[in-house]
Amino acid sequence: MTERLETITLSNSAQHAAKKMRDKKVSSLVVLDNYDKPTGIVTERDLVRKVCVHDASSNSVPLKDIMSSPLVTTDALSPVEVAADIMLQNRVRHLLVVENDDVNKPLGIITPTDFVGFLKENLNIDNVNAVILKSMQKEEHDKVSEELEHQGELPKNPQKGGEEYENEQPRQG
Repeated sequence: MTERLETITLSNSAQHAAKKMRDKKVSSLVVLDNYDKPTGIVTERDLVRKVCVHDASSNSVPLKDIMSSPLVTTDALSPVEVAADIMLQNRVRHLLVVENDDVNKPLGIITPTDFVGFLKENLNIDNVNAVILKSMQKEEHDKVSEELEHQGELPKNPQKGGEEYENEQPRQG
C-alpha cells in the first residue's frame, strides 16, 4: 500500500481536487466530511467521467456530486489476495486500507501501481530457474513426441502434414 494518503474536504470543487491531485502527483483523494471523517473518494477517472465529458465547469461541480461513496476498504492485516478480490468484486482501482476495519482510521491506499510493485518484488524468477523450467519442458515434449511416434499416432515426417488439405475449398463458418 501507499502510506501517503492525500485528502480533501467535501466543501471543495472538482477543479480544486484536480489541482491538488496534479500538485501532489496522486490519482485519488480521500474526501473528508465536516468532522474530518473519510466519507468518499474522488479519482482522476471520476473527474474525466463525471465532469469533463459533460462539458461542466470543474469550478462549479461540488465533490459530493462526483465522489464515490461509501468507501471500499480492507483491513491492514488482510492478505494481498483479499485486497485484490475486494477491488475486483467492487470494481474499484483505489482501495482504502484501514486499521481494525474502521473507516475512521485510514492508514493508506492500494492502487494498481502498488500491485505492480508487489508483483515485481515477489515474482522474481532468476535465470537459473528459467533455464531449469525450459529444459524440463523440452524433455517432457520430447518424451511425448517419442511415445506418439511409437504408437503410430504421430507421423515420422511431420513436414508432410498439411499437403492433403492444400487444394480444398475454404469452408464458410
